[in-house]
Amino acid sequence: MRFIICDKGSCYYHEAEASIVGVNYGLLGNNLPPPSQVIALLKSRGIARVRLFAPVQDVLTALENSGIEVILGTLNEDLQNLGGDLLFAMSWVKNNVLPYADTIKFRCISAGNEVIPSDLAIHVFPAMKNLNTALRASYLGEISVSTSVSTLVLGTSYPPSQGEFSEDVKSIMQPIAKFLVQNNFPLLVNVYPYFSYIYNPQDIPLSYALFNSSEVVVRDGKLKYKNLFDATTDAVYSALEKVGGGDIDVVISESGWPSNENGDIATISNAKMYVNSLVQHVSGTTGTPKRPGKSIETYVFATFNENLKPPGTEQNFGLYYPNMTEVYHVDMFTP
Repeated sequence: MRFIICDKGSCYYHEAEASIVGVNYGLLGNNLPPPSQVIALLKSRGIARVRLFAPVQDVLTALENSGIEVILGTLNEDLQNLGGDLLFAMSWVKNNVLPYADTIKFRCISAGNEVIPSDLAIHVFPAMKNLNTALRASYLGEISVSTSVSTLVLGTSYPPSQGEFSEDVKSIMQPIAKFLVQNNFPLLVNVYPYFSYIYNPQDIPLSYALFNSSEVVVRDGKLKYKNLFDATTDAVYSALEKVGGGDIDVVISESGWPSNENGDIATISNAKMYVNSLVQHVSGTTGTPKRPGKSIETYVFATFNENLKPPGTEQNFGLYYPNMTEVYHVDMFTP
């Protein structure tokens, strides 16, 4: 990312470290550009981090020597084998990480996406352990291992200080939290104020969901909240504390706002407002009321509108149309 620095009447560009903000690069479309063009697009916009939902060789090849850092996910359907068979996990790392280890910086391997709670949830922690063992055996122990959860893991989210995992999730999250603490790995969390708003519009002001409230909306003891993103993130922090994970960092693995297919709520204007405010907020050092003073690694959902997703808003979370023109502009993504 470039910043303009001015001194005594002259200005110049300063290249900063990799942006704390990345994007999710999904492939559920039959009209998407080839990976090489996508990676070139991301680089041209100063986007230096990307999250992939599965190891797709064409995409990984395009990412080689790009300087873009990667969160790499496993397929949910692979979790049982990854957790039950160390040799399968070793093979997964050998095929999908090791060949690219010298040309791609992998920030994290995510054992599945949003499978807690579900029938697959019991396989997540064993898969994380085996993936970590496999990475260490390949001398890649610097790569974090985690899983990505939605806020459905929360049984209580309001007020944020009372955030707590639901009873059926606690037994799953306790060993995961212990593992993350022991290894200093983050938890990946998908945070969508949009969905919270549309399911409860009578209690949640739209401005609070959109980062557009100038007033404090929620007071939680000494903590004051002007946006739902912070409140939700802090509820996750509170839930982690209650299972022994008070020291765990949260990475926002998904957040976004749809630009179409839900009346005057899912509009280009609202999507632009939310994503621009999100990027500015997490890139600064404000943090959240519960965890102030630091930026929050965040991945905007998503790069493209994907036409093979379920009809409706799900197809309209992209920053770009498949022809690589902007749906709306994000100010902090150059140019």
